[in-house]
Amino acid sequence: MSDPAQPPAIVAETVGAIGLVGIDNPPVNAVSHAVREELLAAVTRLGADPAIQAIALYGRGRTFIAGSDIREFRAPSKPPLLTEVCSAIEACAKPVVAVIHGTALGGGLEVALAAHARVALAGTVVGFPEVTLGVIPGAGGTQRAPRLAGIPAALDLITTGKRIDAEAARDLGLVDLVVGEGEPRELALKAAADALAGALPVRRTGELAARPDEAALAAATEALARSAPNLFSPHRTVEAVAAATGPLAAGLKRERELFEACRASPQRAGLIHAFFAERAVAKIPEAKAAPRPVAAIGIVGGGTMGSGIATSALLAGLSVTLVERDEAALEAARARIAANLDGAVKRGKLTAQRRDAILAGVLRGATDLAALGEADLLIEAVFEDMAVKRELFGRLDAIAKAGAVLATNTSYLDVNAIAAATARPADVIGLHFFSPAHIMKLLEVVVADETAPEVVATGFALAKKLGKIAVRAGVCDGFIGNRILSHDKKAAEYLVLDGASPAQVDAALEAFGFAMGPFAVSDLAGLDIGFMERKRLAPTRPAAERYSRVADRLVEAGALGRKTGRGFYTYEGKSRAENPEALAIIAEERAAAGLAPRTFGADEIVARYMTAMIAEAARVVEDGTALRPIDVDAVLLFGYGFPRFRGGPLHHADTVGAAELIARIEAYAAEDPHFWRVPAILADMAANGSTFAARND
Repeated sequence: MSDPAQPPAIVAETVGAIGLVGIDNPPVNAVSHAVREELLAAVTRLGADPAIQAIALYGRGRTFIAGSDIREFRAPSKPPLLTEVCSAIEACAKPVVAVIHGTALGGGLEVALAAHARVALAGTVVGFPEVTLGVIPGAGGTQRAPRLAGIPAALDLITTGKRIDAEAARDLGLVDLVVGEGEPRELALKAAADALAGALPVRRTGELAARPDEAALAAATEALARSAPNLFSPHRTVEAVAAATGPLAAGLKRERELFEACRASPQRAGLIHAFFAERAVAKIPEAKAAPRPVAAIGIVGGGTMGSGIATSALLAGLSVTLVERDEAALEAARARIAANLDGAVKRGKLTAQRRDAILAGVLRGATDLAALGEADLLIEAVFEDMAVKRELFGRLDAIAKAGAVLATNTSYLDVNAIAAATARPADVIGLHFFSPAHIMKLLEVVVADETAPEVVATGFALAKKLGKIAVRAGVCDGFIGNRILSHDKKAAEYLVLDGASPAQVDAALEAFGFAMGPFAVSDLAGLDIGFMERKRLAPTRPAAERYSRVADRLVEAGALGRKTGRGFYTYEGKSRAENPEALAIIAEERAAAGLAPRTFGADEIVARYMTAMIAEAARVVEDGTALRPIDVDAVLLFGYGFPRFRGGPLHHADTVGAAELIARIEAYAAEDPHFWRVPAILADMAANGSTFAARND
């Protein structure tokens, strides 16, 4: 039963011969247990009331039903299940209409499809996002959508999780009528009256026939084999939709079987973990501090990163002043920003008129740092050199107004040392954007020793305004993401020295779920980037550390990756092939080190690479660079292309188990005791039977 101490989740009333059922579970009317229980009771009671001739469902507040209640994601569902509620709505002897506004997603759309007619307010968004959480629609979505919209349209919606507007839903047949304006309760009354008068046709969706379409099912199966070979739930949606051509009861039974198979899949656990990671990272010690107001941004440096940051700020409605060394560099930066904005127009994120207004007024350019004197937040995006950055911050310290936040976009360097170049270290913070900065979701907020709490809160508030996911990081070389990346890249390099080819390593990790393997990523970024970083660290490199000169020799030969047409691979148009030059260098380096190449299977490649990643990720948590394991997972998920369905490296570590990870490390340490060391936190977990998940609270 629902908790009597909680306010009702459903407001049911009668107006003449019409029964009104309002969903009232703020803030987004999620389909919680209380909503399911009370909705079923209300529809059952009104359906049995001889005075009631029609029933209308609507959402109170800002939306209809936005989806499932995230608080119930990790627990078994309590009856009544939503599929039972939807079946009761459809089976009601009296006309049931649904008036939807705001969003009708997942279970919300399934409730609407179970009604006998649907009216949507203009601006309503509908969709089935279940595949993004590792499941399929489980309350009739895979059975009713094909009956209303046809199998091809249903497959497109359900296998992708995409959202469409009310007009598109009407054109597909998922919605019967779109109205321009009105208050949901009043529209619900009118819709019920129209249904009684015959002005709004009603029918039970389950009584419709879904036309068989084997070609569409085969095409979807083939497309998913290419686009989602590692995923489980999208393929189950095709199986479920295939059952929609038979009786509804049989289809619902098959849908439920497939839904439960998805719920039991490790992928579902990984995707749910990723979902919660996006929200968990906002829980920081400085969350109670009031962020400083930020309306005007100053950016120093208009290269790829600086122009991307500027674009992101402009798209968020902030005014931007960008400083470059001279007019030519400034014009080049403007051209990059214009190209970025053009891309936003093509993607439908921005109107052409808004783009023109931004370029004409909100974006200002200058060649003098003095132009940044009134900026609320200044971000440097200049050459990755400590001396350059310290000199710049000393100048910004003299120019910036009191209370302005001074941010560095450094990827590796010591933010404490940069802050020490100013007289206001409390105002200095690292804001590590990821390229392309106007598209990538991650922002590492790097907190120096003297950074004020309100400055940290400002960084998180800025990320939210920019539509990014902020993760708090401590100061160390590379922070969270690049520190881990540098470690697992070494593991990949050692695999190649010991006998694997770059293509074999990449193929194994791409089969594991990465969009690109580490060597393909290095080629894409440019091998000169890593080369400069290795040169910076060379004086402090331990004598016991193995070092691969393969990438260095490629750079010295002018093979910088994609931008030069050759690196670990050769590139011609869209084609990629192994680079014979790289393979020859690898063979020479093996010979110089006295190494006889050995054979590695894909499983061992993945095990070594992931164990290296997990070990360094564990140390990042152990030394406090990351607050929690889930913060590490968020960084790798949203900034480094870690396969979302695996939940992040430390979520994946829990599926492997601490004892198994230690056994791997100890076995690998027989070859290289310097690189392969058991993190203390992992040893503690193995001893206590604990998990990384237990450390997220």
